Amino acid sequence: MSETLADLDVAVLAGGLGTRLAGALPDLPKVLAPVAGRAFVEHLLDWLAREGARRVVFLLGHRADAVRAHLAAHPRAGMRFETVVEPAPLGTGGALAHARAAGALGTDPVLTVNGDTFVDADLAPLRATHAAAHAAATMLCVRVPDAGRYGRIEIAGGRVARFVEKDAAFRGDAAINAGVYLLGADLLGSLPRDRALSLERDVFETAPAGTIAAYLDPGARFVDIGTPESWRGAGAVVARDTP
Repeated sequence: MSETLADLDVAVLAGGLGTRLAGALPDLPKVLAPVAGRAFVEHLLDWLAREGARRVVFLLGHRADAVRAHLAAHPRAGMRFETVVEPAPLGTGGALAHARAAGALGTDPVLTVNGDTFVDADLAPLRATHAAAHAAATMLCVRVPDAGRYGRIEIAGGRVARFVEKDAAFRGDAAINAGVYLLGADLLGSLPRDRALSLERDVFETAPAGTIAAYLDPGARFVDIGTPESWRGAGAVVARDTP
């Protein structure tokens, strides 16, 4: 087991409404969606545990009580869970700003992960990249064969050079944002409080070129459960990672 995350706070972004998945899972938040016989969050926590995470803060909103109940019923030795519930939908950036203002995120950097994506990457190179780059943030990127489903990332010199809008007509593999970031204290402290803010669109994509460092792990398995189709296919990916 790695100790990569032992001294870092880990923030799990799990407050979204899950609109695209609501028809398939009307009574559950995405992070509790059943995948390979278990709640999706359990696969995410397996990975974080292997990377040495000890303190995991869930940033919640929609159906927060269900997530809290699940976490209380499924404790993990050596890992502490905390929750912060946003007072209104704040987006990914707003949720982080709210949690930091509440004193829930205090390390520098903070590892931030999307609660609806799974990636089996070794995070030691991501942390080394962040330390060497002295960047405001460092993004984990992966290569996927069906990149048309996602916005693409162009990387140059270990930095994000450009964000390319999602294009369903695009064919072939490309690097994408895996939804895993190391966020420095200065960046977190600069996020405006108490208003809706997208970390991806309003912070990353508007930052000057070269502000965000990137680590590309081309071999990591990746899946998101943001749509009914991707959720139904997720079991084939995470099942290979189940202890």
